[in-house]
Amino acid sequence: MSASQWSEEQIARAALARLFESSDNVGLTLVTAAGPVEALQIATGKKPCSPRLHRALLELLAAGGHRVGTDALGQSIDRWRARVDSLAPLRDLETVRRFGGTLLTPESDWWPQGLKDLQLDEPMCLWVRGEHPVPIPSPDHSVAVVGSRDSTAYGAEVTGGMVTGLVARGYTVVSGGAYGIDAQAHRSALARATEDHPLPTLGVLAGGIDRYYPAGNENLLREVAQRGLLVSEVPPGSAPTRYRFLRRNRLIAALSSVTVVVEARWRSGALSTAHHAANLGRAVGAVPGPVYSVNSAGCHRLLREGSAICVTDAAEVAELAGPFMVVSGEDRDEAPALHDGLTVEDLLLLDALPVRASSTVDKLAVVAGLSVPGVLAGLGRLETDGLAERTDDGGWRKRRK
Repeated sequence: MSASQWSEEQIARAALARLFESSDNVGLTLVTAAGPVEALQIATGKKPCSPRLHRALLELLAAGGHRVGTDALGQSIDRWRARVDSLAPLRDLETVRRFGGTLLTPESDWWPQGLKDLQLDEPMCLWVRGEHPVPIPSPDHSVAVVGSRDSTAYGAEVTGGMVTGLVARGYTVVSGGAYGIDAQAHRSALARATEDHPLPTLGVLAGGIDRYYPAGNENLLREVAQRGLLVSEVPPGSAPTRYRFLRRNRLIAALSSVTVVVEARWRSGALSTAHHAANLGRAVGAVPGPVYSVNSAGCHRLLREGSAICVTDAAEVAELAGPFMVVSGEDRDEAPALHDGLTVEDLLLLDALPVRASSTVDKLAVVAGLSVPGVLAGLGRLETDGLAERTDDGGWRKRRK
């Protein structure tokens, strides 16, 4: 593919993605200060950095909490020099095009806006692979589901039910393509997907999108690429190192409104994703497990420390995320639940009402823990809202639909 078919910013960012590691604070900040095209010229020694730009670079680093010396840029340029000769951005772009993908950059209309919350830690670009390219949804439309690689049958069952419910509600399920909970999340999302759902699942890889890793998930990842999307911040051919696995966790968190940890050991990498989500102000959910299960120790740790909310099914996760679609998949706001807007007292009374049999005011007062006058007033409100009805014997029950 010729250079004219890619924008100047795409070519520059493709080169910089291979020149810098994703954690290179000086390099990423240089791009923020100068823009990708000029940053590439400076980083490769083709253009000197002006004093004004150098001051702006140091100020941005300081504002981001990075303590560096005044010679940090010069030292970085010396460090980057070893990779300059290996830069071939058009080759990398041709590779991703050959796999049916593209390169998204912050200048693109399709750039995921949730990544901007990472600020100076925002990725240089996203290499995207998918047979049916669609925009990556906003965090409000996405939920991350992560957990142990050595998941149990309990974890797989909970993940399957939770993901099925989330996809039915129109959410995109984001995960990391690994064994265990990640794989179950992708698999369940694909199984529940319909033609009305343009992107049931999104896989965030630690290595290049030209290689399916882990190898045991190759068939699954191929299906994700066919019916969803695979993305990575590192160029084609990049190895999925342990450090890159940890780095990609911030992307999973930033792309989602909620991060749910289904199973995690005490020091599981999934906890890293949860911590990134919390630092971004995103909601975190954790699924409780058997108290003796080492695979749930990390979840219990999150719950005990107050870092996460206890969630057990799709409805509770959707409550954290903020439901936005009906289960049918129609592209409109979800109808409010019948109990939306009720006071705590009316919710207690509604829960106390039987579905089939009837109950007296006195019994409702005992079950709901309310006074008799409070029950009478609440029944009047619930009856007006169409939630309660009188029975022929003078009692009360939930209104039948």
